[in-house]
Amino acid sequence: MTEQNIGPVYDDAALARIFAEVERITGGRIIASERQVRWRPAWFVDVEVDGAVVHLHLRGDRGGNVAIFPDLKREADIIDVLHAHGIPVPKIYGYLADPPCIIMQTITGTRDLSGLTEAQKSSVGREYMTAVAAMHKLPLEPFMQAGVHRPDGAEDIALVGLTAYMPQYRQTKARPEPLLEFVIGWIRRNVPRHRTSASFIQFDSGQFLVDGGKMTQLYDFEFSMIGDPLVDLATMGMRNTIEPLGAPLPELVRYYEEASGEPVDHEALLFHVLQFSLLGTMQFTGTVAKPEPADPHAVYLQFDLALRRSILLALASLAGVPLPDLPPLPDRTGDNANLIAKLADTVSGITPLDDFAGAQLASALELVEWVARADALRAQVVAHDIADVSAALEADFADWPAAEAALEQHVMQAGPEDDAALITLLARIEGRRLQVFGPTSIGKAALAVRLPQTR
Repeated sequence: MTEQNIGPVYDDAALARIFAEVERITGGRIIASERQVRWRPAWFVDVEVDGAVVHLHLRGDRGGNVAIFPDLKREADIIDVLHAHGIPVPKIYGYLADPPCIIMQTITGTRDLSGLTEAQKSSVGREYMTAVAAMHKLPLEPFMQAGVHRPDGAEDIALVGLTAYMPQYRQTKARPEPLLEFVIGWIRRNVPRHRTSASFIQFDSGQFLVDGGKMTQLYDFEFSMIGDPLVDLATMGMRNTIEPLGAPLPELVRYYEEASGEPVDHEALLFHVLQFSLLGTMQFTGTVAKPEPADPHAVYLQFDLALRRSILLALASLAGVPLPDLPPLPDRTGDNANLIAKLADTVSGITPLDDFAGAQLASALELVEWVARADALRAQVVAHDIADVSAALEADFADWPAAEAALEQHVMQAGPEDDAALITLLARIEGRRLQVFGPTSIGKAALAVRLPQTR
């Protein structure tokens, strides 16, 4: 059952409190500010301190029902530990509780590496993997003091992410999730039990900036944990499919092996690709099924579709079950096509007042496009899905919610002998959804998802 969680409000009064705190802790005066255009409230500010200008980043709380570790101060404390141990991360200047805000150094550079030469990309890759390997060798006690849980034993280490994400998933889940419930059971039965060493991990890795052909700093430690260090390689491999990391992933893996002094276990790495894909989908399923006010719904739909594709690719590879080929969907004009076209026309005629409003306008048009595809094709896809589930369960269902609920119950009771048949069935259902929404602006990232090639 979902519970509405709007999160902290970042209105003018809240922003005034943040700015006042910035000036208090720096002893300076804010001379410029700019809101970062993204789904999380964040700002860049320039502060004049003793005649010099200090560039700061103010990181707010994203709110909603997607937070696994809802205390934003946890991330500030983690970054502080990393900075103290020489890992290239921003300096933390302070933290404000109301509203939650991390006051930190601005990272210079860009995430767009397309302008780099091949030699520069290789150099950046080596710098990045050297930093990751150094991070994995840090002592764990300072992170434990910052509130990071330390798992014990191969199963706890392998499943630390699942353990952390499960409470949020159970609390926010708003519909049956047969695919997710199946994969939860599958990974619990297939833990790599030879992996018994834990490290501090960024978890949502692959996030760094580059300036002048050099890596500057790592960023975003919201989901950091102590677990299998291969998690970071798995997640950066997934990110590389839609946000290139510069050097090819096999090259990055070689750099990591050189820096860490240990060979990479590629089968265990693929296990963590599967688990991370699962956890990301678990994180957003509640708000995807039942959107909340102010949620960046287009972003969450993109994550959901792409992560489900990654789940299927990794699961099929690990289980040795090929994904089924699906016939193309016939073209169809939706019953509400004219009305939806008019809605798109009306929305596109709105003139945004600033970049943030412009981003919201673009998101609205993406959602209209998504709705148009659903109007045209979703009914026939649901009919196929119901027919497949009815045949597999040998029962008749009046609608998709009933069939989906029965399938979820079935996968939670099934044994390993049913894996191949269930993977095929679930892949058909999710594959049709990708056929419907993959051609949209939101869905194109899912069409680009590939298993990370690590060697």
